[in-house]
Amino acid sequence: MLDIKIERTTAPKEKPNEDKLGFGQIFTDHMYIMDYNEGQGWHDPRIVPYAPISLAPSAMVFHYAQEMFEGLKAYHADDGRVLLFRPDRNAQRAGNSCKRLCIPPVPEEDFIEAIKALVGVDRDWIPTRPGTSLYIRPFIIATDEHLGVHPSLSYKFIIILSPSGAYYASGLDPVKIWIEDDYVRAVRGGIGEAKAGGNYAASLKAQEKSDAEGYAQVLWLDGVERKYIEEVGSMNIFFKIAGKVVTPRLNGSILPGVTRASCLDLCRHWGLEVEERRVSVDELVSAARDGSLEECFGSGTAAVISPVGTLRFGDEVMEISGGAIGPLSQRLYDTVTGIQTGKLPDEFGWTVEVK
Repeated sequence: MLDIKIERTTAPKEKPNEDKLGFGQIFTDHMYIMDYNEGQGWHDPRIVPYAPISLAPSAMVFHYAQEMFEGLKAYHADDGRVLLFRPDRNAQRAGNSCKRLCIPPVPEEDFIEAIKALVGVDRDWIPTRPGTSLYIRPFIIATDEHLGVHPSLSYKFIIILSPSGAYYASGLDPVKIWIEDDYVRAVRGGIGEAKAGGNYAASLKAQEKSDAEGYAQVLWLDGVERKYIEEVGSMNIFFKIAGKVVTPRLNGSILPGVTRASCLDLCRHWGLEVEERRVSVDELVSAARDGSLEECFGSGTAAVISPVGTLRFGDEVMEISGGAIGPLSQRLYDTVTGIQTGKLPDEFGWTVEVK
């Protein structure tokens, strides 16, 4: 058990209008901080008022991007319980990201305990309107005051909370996705499977292109042959092709999403045929032309399920499911959010209550 010291704010903020939350724009009264020093390990866990942090200009995170982050949510159930969704998977993934980035991992049990403690302190910030949640952002940054390319010897583990609405302003309306054929985001052997800021920085130029064309997100191709589908900027991607549920297999350059794993578990539980394999963009174009591309949707913590109504590759514009949400996308959204919010029974033991 962590000995977490709690310093409560003396100037609590006004709670936001739950109809106008947006995503990632509002932050709660408190944050969690824990420090790491070589030879001492992780120490001094504390919850303090949300405030700016002070770092030296020479802190290594600014110069060599040694940092990682996670994302998960807390939900307010109708019966008053506060629920987390599969935090063990986030803790495990955080540990894997840390190892890839030469950051000392936070023990998984401490990672979850810290989240539960902070959510417990700010539980009155959890919104209750349908489609809302408390977004949880744990992250670790390198803090050594040194210029030189090597792993830092000191770090901060910080957690902040943000009451949020839908990730996309359009909610469950199908989005338009641009398949990028110029820039690449990650390659096998790189850090694509880690949740690190550098992956997202690498995506910004292509996102500018897609924004200019009126598309919500970029769908990346593999970085070597540039012909196989990988993932969307903020989501894993799924297709329903000729009755089969198909998603790119994890290959070292794709983030292993928690919602992705949950969708695969549910589809198999329902008896659907599921394939994790390489999916070429040519296969998608062919399936769209002959009508066998029945559905497409993204999965991720922020959006949960995001139906895709249009894919564009070069001059090829593919409308999917008549531009409307498909039945599988809707069923997955209803089931995952139902389990997350306690409206449906949790047959899989995925939810964890914050006391």
